[in-house]
Amino acid sequence: MFGQYDRVYMAKVFTFTPDYPHVFPCEVVKGGTGYRDYARVLPEEVEHSCPDYGLYDYPAAVGFLTRGCVNRCPWCVVPRKEGAIRANADIEEFLGGRRNAVLLDNNVLASGWGLEQIEKIIRLGVRVDFNQGLDARQIARNTEIAELLSRVKWSKYIRMAYDSSAVRDNVHRAIERLKKCGVKPAKMFFYVLVRDVDDALGRIEELRALGCQPFAQPYRDFESKIHPTPEQWPAGATTKRYFTPWISKTTKNKIMKRKTFVSILIVLLTLLGLTRCKLAEVETIDEIPCPGVGIDTVIIPGWDNQPDD
Repeated sequence: MFGQYDRVYMAKVFTFTPDYPHVFPCEVVKGGTGYRDYARVLPEEVEHSCPDYGLYDYPAAVGFLTRGCVNRCPWCVVPRKEGAIRANADIEEFLGGRRNAVLLDNNVLASGWGLEQIEKIIRLGVRVDFNQGLDARQIARNTEIAELLSRVKWSKYIRMAYDSSAVRDNVHRAIERLKKCGVKPAKMFFYVLVRDVDDALGRIEELRALGCQPFAQPYRDFESKIHPTPEQWPAGATTKRYFTPWISKTTKNKIMKRKTFVSILIVLLTLLGLTRCKLAEVETIDEIPCPGVGIDTVIIPGWDNQPDD
């Protein structure tokens, strides 16, 4: 697939992602979050080259209009890795003649350049997905931004984030502004950070009541090597764990009843000397179906085989 090169740049998103198995007979430069290298960047001539999409037959263009972010969320690596928000590229630099684009900006709405690029995207008629999410606070504070977004051709959703109850008012206001501009709630997708399960469940229920699409993401503490708890795992992220209780109250009740039953059964069997199972192993109970949850899922190969960082 690949030819001979003088230098290969290698990156990965997750620390637990296995390295590329093949050896390159040349200089290999590794960097990015997966290698916990937040300082190394690509040379300008590489950063601003149009990707060769033919290598992977990917259907959409991919790139950054901006880099960095104005916020300093304690759970986010972007301020540490990319710093303050700044212009990065024109949409046509990496579009390569394609009519669809996946844009990886962290906070495009906080950038004047980013807003200009969205105007250009509208003029070009390109269908886009800002898959890292848009800042709901920027939409809540500015009617013009909501109107601008209503004119974009979206690949599927307008993605935002509801990571903390502290932004509840802004999230609700952003939803209302977009609705007034003709965007249907079902078109609004929200990432929901899961740290405190009950708090996250409340945010998910709010979004579902408003007709929006929630997508739960468990918090993973890379620095302290703390993995998400069984209750924090998102539905569909793995096929070997049960659906988590914050998906719906019905599912929560079913899981609690199932966990109680399994715990009692294990205790009884232990007393009878028929097993040496530990109560902690309740995590591996079977999946519980959760019909009617209108959210996307992400399948991450090898997730269950991840090593402890």
